[in-house]
Amino acid sequence: EVEVVYAAVRYPDEVVDSFPWPADCKLARLNDWELHYRSALQAGGIKQQIQAGIPWILAGFARVVSHRGIPPEHYLAFLDAMRRDARPAIFADFDELIRSYVYGSAVVVGYFLTHIYGTADGTSLEQALGCARELGIALQLTNFARDGEEDRRRGRVYIPLDALSRAGFRLEEFLRCGNPEALRTATRWLAEQAEPRYLYARLHLPAFSADCRTAIHACIDVYQAINRRLLDGGASAGRRVRLNAFEKFRMLPPGKYWRVPLAYARLV
Repeated sequence: EVEVVYAAVRYPDEVVDSFPWPADCKLARLNDWELHYRSALQAGGIKQQIQAGIPWILAGFARVVSHRGIPPEHYLAFLDAMRRDARPAIFADFDELIRSYVYGSAVVVGYFLTHIYGTADGTSLEQALGCARELGIALQLTNFARDGEEDRRRGRVYIPLDALSRAGFRLEEFLRCGNPEALRTATRWLAEQAEPRYLYARLHLPAFSADCRTAIHACIDVYQAINRRLLDGGASAGRRVRLNAFEKFRMLPPGKYWRVPLAYARLV
């Protein structure tokens, strides 16, 4: 089920990021994709859906949505966020960024997984969803802070206008040529907004079912390490912050180390 969720969010993301099409063509593909999703929710089994021309990804994802009780409108919010990537918009302030983009691009993906993973005994779904929301926002903010220059070259601005202004930017100047020091100031501000959300996610991690906590914990470790490198000024403006393979490996729990070479062997 997790793999099906990944496919359902990856394909639209690739449409807007990788397909060498003009914006109108990307939007048309996303609109068709949404129509297929709506049809999949109303159709019968997977076999009948595929025979009706519904992409297999959406046929499988619609089954997960139905089986796990995921509100169908969450995926519509995700597709809306992808449309904003196809035709980038500007966000006046942080609240608008979260409400108009991050909710659809990241928060609802965490909701999908929360419905699949389940909750710990004695914990409500609402508690786990609250943790997923904060973690989803944190992960996306770290991505924005890490990829600020790359996004600028694509004509995308995920730094709110008020934060750009505090960093000494005018929007037109930022899009035209950027300013390394001002960019670092603005992206560091994004990383600052992410940090307390990682702490919240760590504190509330026990809300999730025990068998998924290891994976979520590793995700927090990796991304918070990147976020703290951004906060500490360990990145050159215009260069993407990364953790090397050894740093990531150290964050895996000892009981999982043996799985790494096995997974690699299967890939080759």
